[in-house]
Amino acid sequence: MKAITILGSTGSIGTQTLDIVTHNPDKFRVVGLAAGSNVNLLAEQISEFQPEIVALGNKNKLTELQQAIASLPKQPQILVGEEGICEVARYGDAQSVVTGIVGCAGLLPTIAAIKAGKDIALANKETLIAGAPVVLPLVEKHQVKLLPADSEHSAIFQCLQGVPEGGLRRIILTASGGSFRDLPVEQLSSVTVKDALKHPNWSMGQKITIDSATLMNKGLEVIEAHYLFGVDYDHIDIVIHPQSIIHSLIEAQDTSMLAQLGWPDMRLPLLYALSWPERIYTDWEQLDLVKAGDLTFREPDHQKYPCMQLAYAAGRAGGLMPAVLNAANEQAVALFLREKIGFLDIPRLIEKVCARFIADNNSNPSLEDILSADQWARQAIVDAEATLSKDYLITLK
Repeated sequence: MKAITILGSTGSIGTQTLDIVTHNPDKFRVVGLAAGSNVNLLAEQISEFQPEIVALGNKNKLTELQQAIASLPKQPQILVGEEGICEVARYGDAQSVVTGIVGCAGLLPTIAAIKAGKDIALANKETLIAGAPVVLPLVEKHQVKLLPADSEHSAIFQCLQGVPEGGLRRIILTASGGSFRDLPVEQLSSVTVKDALKHPNWSMGQKITIDSATLMNKGLEVIEAHYLFGVDYDHIDIVIHPQSIIHSLIEAQDTSMLAQLGWPDMRLPLLYALSWPERIYTDWEQLDLVKAGDLTFREPDHQKYPCMQLAYAAGRAGGLMPAVLNAANEQAVALFLREKIGFLDIPRLIEKVCARFIADNNSNPSLEDILSADQWARQAIVDAEATLSKDYLITLK
């Protein structure tokens, strides 16, 4: 039985990981849980999975959580704040830590887990996008496994099983195209937050759903794939695949292509990251190719998805630029979700901030450099938003 800890237990990644535990009680045991502020759901999870230690990011809700679980016969140790989450990440005999905390907030707990010798089921893109210059040396130093738990990189990882060293020629990341894949680019200026959150294939959190609509998620995945698999940016491509049945592909040196297929279900890559190199039987719906129907592909529209090219440029620049890009995107998406800016303002703001940072880019950053660049970019987005043309701002009612 593998002991696991889940960071971001009340989010989409966390709840689906716990669903895997529920259906495989003989395979997995929960040691620790960390969440943000969803006290009611966290209390339910504590009652069902009986972790030894729990962290609550929102310190102000500690009393509420204590009251919610007061009747439980077995009480976990409860910690709060960022340091509490880091302590949960490094705690006890957990063999694997699922990093489901969204954004750069997941970076420090992931580093804490790595330093404690825990394997990482990586569902937090920012760990490598912002932190790769620091994280990858730590992974090597502490001899831990860094296993991708999102669908695209899991697909690539699965396809690489058995491919000899030097056998990989190219990576092809598939993208659903997001909420606006069939909408003419001329209409994007008038789309709303509600429109953007209607993803046609996947059920995800708000931030990643917006990233899917801008295709920034795929750009960030390009950077992550570069660090995970050691492939240069000229050999990582993106293709629109509306059905989301092929989760990504690789091309071998002899031009053979390998793909991983399945229904859109995040539990599959999560399960593989936790069980690798084993394959665990599930009773999930099997893929029926006849039911799936036609599988189609098309090239991304660069005019429609400018965030994609911003990500390639940041990745090629290296150093702190991916961290700046990531933080700028997080902040811009947050502004859009609060209806402070329009949909097309997201790439505009990100481009402005990245252009300002070029002269200060550090090619060999420390953790402190990364965190400083992250904070700089967030404030730079706030400053840039204040100067946006009113023509592009949403008229708030």
